[in-house]
Amino acid sequence: MSDASAFPIGGGRTGAAIRARDWSDSPLGPVETWSATLRATLNVVLASAFPAFIVWGPEQVTLYNDGYAGILHDKHPAAIGLPFRDVWPEIWDVLAPLVHRTLVEGESFMMEDLLLVMQRKGYPENTWFTYSYAPLRDDDGPILGLLCTCIETTEAVLAREQRAASEAALRKSEAAARENGERVQLALQAGAIIGTWFWDLPNDRFTVDEAFARAFGMDPALGRDGLSLAQVVATVHPDDQEALAAAIQDVRTRGGHYAHQYRVRRADGRYYWIEANGRVDLGPDGTGLYFPGVLIDVESRRAVEAERDQAMRKLRALNAELEQKVIAQAFARGRTWQLSPDILAVVGADRHFEAFNPAWEAILGWSEDELASTRFIDFIHPDDIAETEAFWRELMDHQLPALRFENRYRHKAGGWRWLSWVAVPDDGKVYCSARDITVDKEAAAELEQAQEQLRQAQKMEAVGQLTGGLAHDFNNLLAGISGSLELMKMRIKQGRLEDLDRYMTVAMGATRRAAALTHRLLAFSRRQTLAPKATDVNALVASLLDMIRRTVGPGVQVEWAGENGLWTTLVDQPQLENALLNLCINARDAMPHGGRITIDSANRTIDQHAARALDMPAGQYIALNVSDTGTGMPPEVIAKAFDPFFTTKPLGQGTGLGLSMIYGFAQQSGGQVRIYSEVGQGTLVCIYLPRHRGEADLDAAPSDTPLEPLASAGETVLVVDDEPAVRMLVTDVLHDLGYTALEAADGAGGLKILQSEARVDLLISDVGLPGLMNGRQMADAARVTRPGLEVLFITGFAENALLNDGQLEPGMSVLTKPFAVESLAGRIRELIVK
Repeated sequence: MSDASAFPIGGGRTGAAIRARDWSDSPLGPVETWSATLRATLNVVLASAFPAFIVWGPEQVTLYNDGYAGILHDKHPAAIGLPFRDVWPEIWDVLAPLVHRTLVEGESFMMEDLLLVMQRKGYPENTWFTYSYAPLRDDDGPILGLLCTCIETTEAVLAREQRAASEAALRKSEAAARENGERVQLALQAGAIIGTWFWDLPNDRFTVDEAFARAFGMDPALGRDGLSLAQVVATVHPDDQEALAAAIQDVRTRGGHYAHQYRVRRADGRYYWIEANGRVDLGPDGTGLYFPGVLIDVESRRAVEAERDQAMRKLRALNAELEQKVIAQAFARGRTWQLSPDILAVVGADRHFEAFNPAWEAILGWSEDELASTRFIDFIHPDDIAETEAFWRELMDHQLPALRFENRYRHKAGGWRWLSWVAVPDDGKVYCSARDITVDKEAAAELEQAQEQLRQAQKMEAVGQLTGGLAHDFNNLLAGISGSLELMKMRIKQGRLEDLDRYMTVAMGATRRAAALTHRLLAFSRRQTLAPKATDVNALVASLLDMIRRTVGPGVQVEWAGENGLWTTLVDQPQLENALLNLCINARDAMPHGGRITIDSANRTIDQHAARALDMPAGQYIALNVSDTGTGMPPEVIAKAFDPFFTTKPLGQGTGLGLSMIYGFAQQSGGQVRIYSEVGQGTLVCIYLPRHRGEADLDAAPSDTPLEPLASAGETVLVVDDEPAVRMLVTDVLHDLGYTALEAADGAGGLKILQSEARVDLLISDVGLPGLMNGRQMADAARVTRPGLEVLFITGFAENALLNDGQLEPGMSVLTKPFAVESLAGRIRELIVK
């Protein structure tokens, strides 16, 4: 027994659902605030045995009883409290005028057997209802909502229609058989059918298949959406327009068979003779209702005769069973089924086709007998069978509609056609439709192939630019080195030693520039050896300001604005310094008459949307910005700014590697770099670096201890490098420091020494060694028997073999080639002492 104090009172399951809901967040507000009119009406509705519902307030909130819940099916109970439009979006075009008549105009009315195409069970269905709408007013008269009682009359309407159709079919079976024979004869006479149409005469709406649209030179999409007569006949030859109009008017007046020949302009711009064959069905009042028909190519009579013979054979077979099938087939196949350009089918649980439309033969070439005797899985491409089997099982297990499943079906003439399926399971069967998307798939494949060819061409162009730029720059550097060495050799022979320092300075300067160029290349390729440290970027920038101001000159004002509380970042400090200095130099060059450079920093949190735009992972970053008031860059220059060797500077005033180095450095550090510029407004370059959760490392004070022999008796260093010049250089430094030096040219030779009884206090090795063992593998093998062995790797770039999960093992260090002799000596001394 229900609690009399509860609201609403009673109402079965729907009433319980309304009571259980928290209405405070709905447009109606808490139940205690509902108006007396709403409360009283809702109690009446819930107590009613007839299906009824209330639409209340400006938001048109929906409330209903158990009877209406049965009408809603799958939409219940989610529909409780929804706006009425959201409950029935698929029929809102029908319901909206009715709601307007009641809520706005205050009209009460009743409608009988209203046709509504509802989607309440997961698929569209024709339903019929008898409605009674009435406005709900408050005591002062304004309309607050509407009350509707309704009865679903679908079964009654269908029963009447079926009964009438059955009676008519039984009374006129002979006439029906004759009429169907005439229609088959019509298709027979048509022969080369090139299209079909269906004309809804009262609404002047043509729907045509794709072939019809092509024959009339129209867009097939318009044919599916619906056309007017004027649109259809627009491509008819001007000389034939008048006769065509008269023939159409004649058949619309008298009804029955229609046949007329005229010329139509097709897609190639030429006119072709066609024959239109159809039939006008008249209503009880003598007005035309429907006008279906086909188009025939009358320019190829041989094809017509072949089609006629085939149709006659089908007609003889059809006549034998036409009488028994006429009633059953009348409801199983409608005009849409017969004329649809898409594949339609009903598949049983045994995976055999139970029904199929003519589009199967038009698209795939299979006849009705072949389809009926074959399981659908036997038509599918072998590579698609497993996925199709899984799709079928999921469809049957979950009994939910599935959209846009694609697979390939075998064509009778050979080859495969791509089909896109929509499938709806119901009562042990699957109702499905498919569209031929083979042309779309082929076009997509051709586009992908063209894009791949374009990418390959761009790659080859970039390689050409890279090798050409390298050859140019290194030829200049080698000229300085080789020329200085030749002059030094000549001056030594001549005994003129006073010029040697000058030539050595030139050669060493060219060597340093070559090293800088290779570092920029490695930075661009993200293969340089980085030594990241937790860095306070504000402190780093502040320490460089004096050098930046001296570099850009007095004509350029340099301003610095660092954000307080800037996060730390894990970055290679010298590389960041080099990047910042390069950006400032570029900014200076963009302001030939002076200007202002602004350097600032900020914390940035990049969300998913911004991360996609910047092509970087979402997260927390610091941003280091360098902006200027210079000439700016147009979009086409910005697009190429990070390309290697691209420069807008005059020949000889830049390598074109500055920005590409910065780009590679930022990428290798886990960040990004972006350029924002407008011509005449200046440029801003932003370097994003990932946040590091930790304190910044403090730099140790540099040692001023002079380089001198420090070796104790017997201390030995093993040098492994396949380049004899490098081995000679390192062993000479070791001898100067007082150490004993052992040499090997590959990993196998080095490991042989390390596994012997020889004393080795330090291993110096290249990473890329000839043979089957690289330097890292040799060091790891040596540490099995010498676990405390110190290792110094000397390498030209950061090879993957050097790192373990991105880190070096304890006791291992790296020195990047080329290196200064003083740097090598200092690192050797540091490791031996440690």
